[in-house]
Amino acid sequence: MTPRRKYDRRITIERSTSVDSEYGPVPGPWEAIPNGYRVPAEVQDTLPSKSEAVKQGIRVNSQPARVRMPYLGGITSDMRIVVHGETDRILQIIAGPAELGRRDGIEMVVMEYSS
Repeated sequence: MTPRRKYDRRITIERSTSVDSEYGPVPGPWEAIPNGYRVPAEVQDTLPSKSEAVKQGIRVNSQPARVRMPYLGGITSDMRIVVHGETDRILQIIAGPAELGRRDGIEMVVMEYSS
């Protein structure tokens, strides 16, 4: 039996949509996936806390983190996670999800970008 995890945050898992335009489909708004709204999770930032890069003349900060949550199928790396709190954090899934145990939970690596 797996020990209980500390799911002290609430997250929403979102996927990108597309909208038809006169030039064909274009990226649309993000929408919560079914069963992916306000899921309990553990979010742990990776140390060291920040790294910077210059991309196309813009300084970009990135903050990697690890997210663990109860098992939920259908999550892919083209989705994103919104961590709810005093201010919401938007995290892009960059690796995973990996199944923990026998559907005891999932874990993924995420990245927060800011300029």
